[in-house]
Amino acid sequence: MTIDEATPPAGGTDRGELERTVAELAARVRRLEAVDAVRRLHNQYGYYLDKCLYDEVVALFTRDCEMHFVGGIYRGVESIKRVYLGRFRERFTRGYNGPVHGFLLDHVMLQDVVTVAEDGLSAKARMRTLMQAGIHESAMHLRERVSFEQWWEGGMYENEYAVEDRVWKIRKLGYHAIWHGDHARGWTHTAPMNHILPTATFPEDPIGPDEITPYEFFPATDTVPFHYPHPVTAEAVDGRADRRQTP
Repeated sequence: MTIDEATPPAGGTDRGELERTVAELAARVRRLEAVDAVRRLHNQYGYYLDKCLYDEVVALFTRDCEMHFVGGIYRGVESIKRVYLGRFRERFTRGYNGPVHGFLLDHVMLQDVVTVAEDGLSAKARMRTLMQAGIHESAMHLRERVSFEQWWEGGMYENEYAVEDRVWKIRKLGYHAIWHGDHARGWTHTAPMNHILPTATFPEDPIGPDEITPYEFFPATDTVPFHYPHPVTAEAVDGRADRRQTP
């Protein structure tokens, strides 16, 4: 007796229903695997960034990548290189690809929300980061490269990912550095780091963005727009600007 000739199990489940169930379960598995892959990819990004492995960071992006970073938009791999190789590497490690003795960068990734597209080939993710950074007293020759000797930074990622050449990569990295705190003074008494905002685009600024957008640090508390709808109401959550007067 073939499968087609088999008597359906008690309860009336037929072959068509079984095939639909298998297809649904397979789709769920693909989405779960995609969530795991995106989470893994972003955590790997953080580990490379912490150790100033900027070549490895750039290799994580798609060919049509985009980066939104403190008031600037960078489009394409060559623009991304201006951030990681031209801005970060030249400033922090003087062109060396890798960690420098006495220089600390330590990101912690938190509260990730990953949303995978129906086709399982693209995804979006929102997550928070809390960074501890600074230079050791034995490496004070690095002091001119940083804004503080030791500091905290809080930020939000709203990223997009895609499968390219059968590998998950970062298609759009949106990092919103929200606040900074000098370790000795705290975030309450640390002025906004407006000096790091771009004032000119590329090529006028050799490491500048392709486009400049409005940007404010804490004490501004504007909401970074959510990529996902409210899980109960299914409505978009308004990423409105903060209220500037006392409630």
